This record gives sequence, C-alpha cells and structure tokens, in this order.
Amino acid sequence: MNPRARPARLAVSGLAALLLGACATAGGPTLGLGGAPDIFGRSSVESDDFIVTVARRGDTTAQLARRFLGDASLAWMIEDYNDVTTLAAGQSVVIPRRPWNPSGVYAGGYQLVPVLTYHDIGPQAKGRLVIGAKAFEEQMRHLKANHYRVVSLTDLYEFLQLKRQLPRRAVVLTFDDGYRSFLQYAHPVLKKLHFTATLFVYTDYVGTGRNALGWPDLARLTVEGFQVEGHTKTHSDLRQQPGEPEVEHARRLRAELEGPQRLFEQRLGHPARFLAYPYGGADETVLVRTRDSGFLAGLTVFREGNSSFVPLFRIRRSQIYSEMTLEDFKKNLNTFAAEPLK
Repeated sequence: MNPRARPARLAVSGLAALLLGACATAGGPTLGLGGAPDIFGRSSVESDDFIVTVARRGDTTAQLARRFLGDASLAWMIEDYNDVTTLAAGQSVVIPRRPWNPSGVYAGGYQLVPVLTYHDIGPQAKGRLVIGAKAFEEQMRHLKANHYRVVSLTDLYEFLQLKRQLPRRAVVLTFDDGYRSFLQYAHPVLKKLHFTATLFVYTDYVGTGRNALGWPDLARLTVEGFQVEGHTKTHSDLRQQPGEPEVEHARRLRAELEGPQRLFEQRLGHPARFLAYPYGGADETVLVRTRDSGFLAGLTVFREGNSSFVPLFRIRRSQIYSEMTLEDFKKNLNTFAAEPLK
C-alpha cells in the first residue's frame, strides 16, 4: 500500500469488506446499516463520510464519481483513497464523501505539488527557453498517461491555506511572459487533454507585436478558464540594484507592481492575484511590497515542489528547458517527500 495510506483507511476498508460480505451472503443486495441497493441493484453501505460499494465489470473511477459524488472530475478522490487507477469486478471500493487530508501530511512524509514553468514554444527548440512543440506535447501526454492531475494555481493557493485537498499527483502548469506561441502550440494540446494553465504576463510586452499576446487574446483565455496573472511591468529584477538609491527603488517597485494592477482592472476586469517574480528574484522588501500591492501570493524559481506549508509569497516553480529529455522532465514531477514524522 502507498506510504500515504492511513490506519483509518484500513479500518474503513475492513469494515466495508465485512458489511458488503454480509450483504452477499444474505443472498443479494439488502439494506445495510446506513446503506441500500442503488437503482442498478448495486450493494452499498453509507455513512456521513464514506460510501462503500462493489465495482462491476466495466466500472471506472469516473463513472463511480459521477454516480455517487455527482461529478466525474472527482474520480481522483476514489483513486487516491483506494490507491488504484483502475477497478476490477467484485472489488470493494471506498468512496470518500469529503476531503480526508487537506494538509497532505502523512505519517511517512508529505505531499508536494510541482509547478512547472514554460516560456516560449516553437516548431523547433531554440536556446534554453524555446521548447520544441513536439517535446512539449510529449511532456503533456506523459502527465496524462501517468495519471497526473493538472490543477489551477488558485487550487494550489487554497491548498496552501488548508482549504482544499489536492489530488496526490497534482501538478500546476505556468507560462511566462505572454508569447503568442502559447495559442499556436500549447493551447490546442492543453484543450485536447483537458488541462488548465496560468499565464504570467508583463504588461509592457502585451500587444507589442506579432510574437506577443494581446489583451483580447488574454481576455478570451480567461473566459476559457485559463488564469492570467502578473509578471510586473517591464520584467526587471525587483530587488534593489547596486547603487540604486532606496527612494528610487521604492518608486520603481510602485511602477512595476501597481501600474500593471490598474491595467489588469481596465483590460480584464480584475487585478492580478498572483505575481511571478522576474528571474525568481525576491527579498523581504519585495515580498512586503508585493503583498501591499494586492497580490495574494508570489512565485519564485526554485526546483522543488510545494508542500502545504510553503510560504504564500515563496511558492516554488521548476523551469522546463528545451534541452531536457523526457527523463529529465520526469525528475521535476516528485509529488511526495518521504520524511517520517515523529
């Protein structure tokens, strides 16, 4: 069993086997304690926290999630709780009705959520930051085939506030700067795979030419469910530079952080909620000014996933470079830190 399994899960599973076994030996579906056969004649037992049923031939976790939880997208709850991705006929299945571990902290360690960072995409790789379209699609299909769940940045933010449990193989996708290539190469792949993503744009670049996304593009993407967030005004390092007077640094921070917020309000109808620090650079002064400018969280560049206790203004991201092989890419997908808690 996965090291994240809890003793309580074993107890519920054991009780499920006993109760469902009792139903079976009684000669078919019967009313159990807190349970009843469903309209398909399927045996089940229920409590306020769980539903326990028996999988039939051809059942999928998505079908059970739709039937019992009302939403096929909650299939991950069934998969994670039972430590399965497929179901066998006759298998007892525990269906949690609500989150059971929002913190992602277990006796054997804690959950990590990788945030992957892309920049430009082209027909062929070019330099470190322009990844080839074929390699990008291969990476996305690897996520899908290996049961990673792409969640939104807002979902991650709520996880960091202990307000949302995430799938144990959750991943966040981000794209920096606002390149038009996102529409040509990334968007079709993401839509086909039902993945979401966040675009971080610096406002001086938006709409500046054929290689840049315009405000109408960004508005359409938000309607489709993609997030568009802040990356400052000019993409300059927000930290105080050598020889830069303190007063001038404060003035520059206001321009880099507050100006874009007004533009977001005007062009997208709301301010940006999250900020990706250019070059990942942020010190305590930058963190304070970011928060004071109305951002809910800030993202750095640090090659490690995020536990639920990562500081909101120090969210980590892993940059994906064009020279990475698929094996290199996989190294950025660690979703669990094994660390026995005493």
